[in-house]
Order: sequence, then C-alpha cells, then structure tokens
Amino acid sequence: MNTSDFIFQSQEKKVANLTVTWQTPSNIALVKYWGKSEPQIPKNASISFTLNNCHTTTKIEFTKALPKDEAAFELFFEGKKKDDFKPKIAKFFKRIEEYCPYILEYDMVISSENSFPHSSGIASSASGMSAIAMCLMSLEKELNPSLTNEYINKKASFLARLGSGSASRSIEGPLVVWGSHPKIEGSSDLFGIQFPYKVHPVFENYQDTILLVDKGEKQVSSTVGHNLMHNHPYAENRFAQANDNLEKLSKILQNGDMEAFISLVESEALTLHAMMLTSNPYFILMKPNTLEIINKIWEYRQENNSNICFTLDAGANVHVLYPKSEITEIEAFIKKDLAAYCQKNQYICDSVGFGAQPL
Repeated sequence: MNTSDFIFQSQEKKVANLTVTWQTPSNIALVKYWGKSEPQIPKNASISFTLNNCHTTTKIEFTKALPKDEAAFELFFEGKKKDDFKPKIAKFFKRIEEYCPYILEYDMVISSENSFPHSSGIASSASGMSAIAMCLMSLEKELNPSLTNEYINKKASFLARLGSGSASRSIEGPLVVWGSHPKIEGSSDLFGIQFPYKVHPVFENYQDTILLVDKGEKQVSSTVGHNLMHNHPYAENRFAQANDNLEKLSKILQNGDMEAFISLVESEALTLHAMMLTSNPYFILMKPNTLEIINKIWEYRQENNSNICFTLDAGANVHVLYPKSEITEIEAFIKKDLAAYCQKNQYICDSVGFGAQPL
C-alpha cells in the first residue's frame, strides 16, 4: 500500500454528532528505532511487545460545524484543560488533513487519561496518538460503513505514525513490526503489522514489570533525541545493526531460544542509550538507580539460572521481561530487591496484550 490508499474517498452517510471512546496500549520495543526522516519514516525497522495494563483512554466528542481551515478542538488530560499539549495535536491534525479531510467539518472535544505517568519513558505518545487515531477511524467508519476492519487498523496505524512513530505499533498486538524489512513479509514504513510468523509458546503471555525509577518528565524529549541522529557519527552502522538484529530476533521468536533473546534484547536497550551518550549534544536519560537495577537483574539471572532480562525505553525506567512460568519467583525478587530503587517503591506489573479496544 502507498499513501494514496489512505486518502478518504467517499462519504456514504451524514453524521451530525458522534462520541467515541478507545483504550489503546503503550508498547515496548525489543529492537529499537532511533532516528527518522520526514514525515515520520523510520531509519530502521523495529518490533515491540504490545502492553496490556499501560494504556491511554481517549474520548472524542465530534459535533458537526461549518468547515474551517484547520482542525478545531479542545483538549482535556486527566480532567484538566491541557493547552500545552495542543501544539503537538494541532501539528498531528495538520499532517493528516489530506487523509481525513472530514476533521475540518467537526468541532472536537478530546478527553484523555493514562494508566501510567506521562512523559516518563513509558511510551505515552504511542498510546495517546493511537487512541486519537482509533477515534478518528470510528468516525470514518460511520461516514463510510463499507470499510473493513483490516483497512481501519492499517489506516489507524498509518495516522498514528504521523503523530508519534511508535504509536504505529500500538493498534494491534501481541508483537508488531514497523518499518520496511526484506525478511518480514508485509512490513512497511507507513504502518505497523502484526508479526507474521508463528511465535514459540514461551513468548506467549510474556510479562513486563515496569520499574518507575523516575516518574518525572524526561529532560530531553524523544523528538529531540531522534533529530540528533541526523549527524551522528555512528548512525548508519546503528541502522544496519538494528535491521540485522530484527532478522535475528524474528528467528528467535519462532524457535524459542531464550539465551539469544536475552542477549539481543539487552544489547538493543544499551545500544539505544549508547547513541544518546554519543550524540552531539550528548545526554543521559538513565539514572544511578537504573544501573543498580540492571546489575541486580544480572546477579539474579546468574544465581538462579533465570530467564529474566531487561529493556529500556527512552527514559530511566526499567522494563523487566520474563516468561510467565517464572512469575512467582520474579515478582518476589522485584518486591524484595528492586522496588527500593523505584520512586516511592512504585512499579507496574504488565504483560503482553492485544491492542486497541473500543469502550
């Protein structure tokens, strides 16, 4: 598919007013993307676990109005008017106008809330933008009832990507690939796809406990970090490495090689942060407690012959990954030995989920 396939073609019905609510999850990349070109095209393919408990719930009230030159909307986040979020949403609406021209014919009231701290390295823009995209596609389905669910999911992913690249991976689950890759059938730079091959049973019901090392807003946004890849001395090698790692991980997910999974996923996490450390200007999103946790995980894995491992997003928080078969022992370890390194001892027990849900 190409971009023209997502341009709104025909209106079969008139819709005066519509209120829709969607709950869409965050996701955690196993092979990372860091670096993109306009408009939101990744420099390498990535793959993520869709999460279940870390999600954004968004309601949009659409009211038919006179056509305008730009999208008209009010924004409420967790019950409060949130004007400082509006420029990002306005930019998103501008980008998608040609694909969703009907948004210029409605006044919109957007109300969102997260089940997790905003801007702390859990992908809040991913769940937030994908939720808005699903609400827009609900309106489009009302205007054109002949749309298929497959098309709706693809277009929602395509739209969400234009707001936040990783949002393209939050529409479906449990494993989603975004970015064109010669070894992943159906993969595209324009939208995420469900991992197209049969996954080994060990990766079903996979667990992700998110240790909230730092719940504050990141000092360097992901957008700024991505832009620093343009002149990065190691960028091209990194993009090649990521695509190579995705090919390796595709085989690992199918054959269940846990040792190889652990090694690749942890290496990807540390490489992401290495690119930040070697940017110009350089920056560090990890905190001292991030490193303490990593060392504790390594010790526990060695002493207990465990399959526990970690990954990191663009932030200080640690995602502790492990198969469901080890949930009792690892949850006890987290409570006893790792919670102390979290802000107010807080962490979120999550697991792999299946994507966006209407409410």
